[in-house]
Amino acid sequence: MKQNISRRAFIAGTVAAVAAPWVPGLSRAAGEPILLRCSLDTAPSHKRNVAFRDYLQKLEAASNGRIQTKLFESGQLFPDLQVAKALIQNQVEMACPGSWAITGIVPNCDIFQIPALYGRSADEVHKIMDFKAGQVLDADIQQKLRSQSMGPWLDLGYENWYSTNRPLNSLADFKGLKIRNSGGAGQAWRARFVGGIPNTTPWPQVPLSLSQGVSDALVSTNESLVTAQLWDAGIKYAFEDHQFFAMYIPIVSTAFMAKLTPDLQKLVTGIWADNIGAYRAAMAEAQTNARTVLESHQIKFTDPTAEQTAKARASMMPDQEGLAKELKLSPELVKIVMAGLPA
Repeated sequence: MKQNISRRAFIAGTVAAVAAPWVPGLSRAAGEPILLRCSLDTAPSHKRNVAFRDYLQKLEAASNGRIQTKLFESGQLFPDLQVAKALIQNQVEMACPGSWAITGIVPNCDIFQIPALYGRSADEVHKIMDFKAGQVLDADIQQKLRSQSMGPWLDLGYENWYSTNRPLNSLADFKGLKIRNSGGAGQAWRARFVGGIPNTTPWPQVPLSLSQGVSDALVSTNESLVTAQLWDAGIKYAFEDHQFFAMYIPIVSTAFMAKLTPDLQKLVTGIWADNIGAYRAAMAEAQTNARTVLESHQIKFTDPTAEQTAKARASMMPDQEGLAKELKLSPELVKIVMAGLPA
């Protein structure tokens, strides 16, 4: 894929820039495997976990055991909202947080929340993120998290609205609802824009939050709801407006990369680049299948038309300049994104 080659070339350059010479036996016994701990906060059945389980197995095998991998799931090590700090402090070697989870440290990662990206397709987002805009964000991550992106980002899918007791037929139905989001000031802004009351709750705590009425609604994806079986927590309605296309950021710490020989460094990024196409396809299929599962549990979906989505986007656009400043987005990044969208 041309997209992968572009980002892969960029990542290769950053590896060379940050990796220190590796000295055998400097911090470990000769021949001892280098430990790679990967932290995810979703359940083992989630397709992000499935992708990383496959990737880590491939990496360990290709390294001939020189890299020993351990996957910690369901927030066993860190929830995504805390994993950025863990990377900075060398408490974990690899993670794949959603872009929204690290906006407190990397504000530019809230770019997905600008009104111009409301309701955009996966193809439109990929055309922006797999090239120049993605490179800007990858450079931010390298500077601020003492880590680097492994290559093209992993799709989560379209984020939508879901509620427990109130039917959702339009954005007007969110007025007064307590709406859980996954993090970042941009999602909180959108909840307020539709008249809701935003709160940020770590994913492992979402079922309890919904069942106890701390949240009346949430922003998430079909697949995420299925893996957490949120019908048991009271979810009954969905408004599938594709409010933003969510992506996970595959990150590896530069301290870990510095321990590797050049051939192992290439494996870390190369195996990811070779498999990202399949991982993205699996994520897309999972989201489609998840809607069927949710409907089988009597969750009622409402789908706005393209015209309604365009009208909603237009109503949000007057707030974009002020929101970009509030989110501390780079004006250069906003320009890059706007230039990549259809007229």
